Amino acid sequence: RKKGITYLDYIICTHPHEDHVGGLSGALEAAKAGRVFCSMDSYDSRAFQNFANYVKKQELELEFPPIGETISLGSASVEFLGPQQIYEDTNEMSIVVRIVYGETSFLFTGDAGRTSELDMLASGSELRSSVLKVGHHGSYTSTSYVFLREVMPKYVIISVGKDNDYGHPHEEVMSRLRDAEVTVYRTDIHGDIICSSDGENIRFKTDKNKA
Repeated sequence: RKKGITYLDYIICTHPHEDHVGGLSGALEAAKAGRVFCSMDSYDSRAFQNFANYVKKQELELEFPPIGETISLGSASVEFLGPQQIYEDTNEMSIVVRIVYGETSFLFTGDAGRTSELDMLASGSELRSSVLKVGHHGSYTSTSYVFLREVMPKYVIISVGKDNDYGHPHEEVMSRLRDAEVTVYRTDIHGDIICSSDGENIRFKTDKNKA
C-alpha cells in the first residue's frame, strides 16, 4: 500500500509452513494477483487456510508449479526447478525458482533440503546463479556441498531470525559457505536486504550496512 502497488503478476507460496505463507494473505488483501503458485493445495493450519480463502475470493486457483517451464516477468525470466516430485516432507515440497535478468541470476530455494537438491542436480537443470537464497534458513539439511558447487554463487542471502530457537544458521552451512568464498548477507545481522540488478551488476542495500 505504501508503494501504491495494486497488482501482482505472480504470487509464489513456496510451501504451506506458516513462516512462508503467513504474510501472503496481506498481499492478497492489498493487491489483485494474476496467478498464484503453490506446491500443495491443502494444509492443516489457519495461516494456509486464510491464504487459500483469499485466493478463492479473487476467483483464482492455486497452480502447481510447472516444473521446467519458464514464465516472463518484465525483461526477466523465471524458471520453476522444484519440487521435482511429490515428497512426504513438506520442506522438500518447496517451490524452487531461478530468475534470470541479463547476465545476472538468482536462485530461491524455500526450505528445500538435500533430497530436493539432489533431484534438481539429477534433472540436469541449469542451477548456476549469481545470488543464492540459502535453503531452510541455513539449516544443515540444505545447501549441501554438491549443490553449492553446482550453483557457484557469488553472494548468498540467509533469511533467519535473531537468536532463533533452531540455532539457524547452522555452523555446518556457514563452514560450507566459507569454503565457497562467497559474500554472505543475513537478515539477523543486516536487517532488511535489498538486492538490485541492472542486468550486469548486482548491488546490495541493507538496513544495518554491516559487512
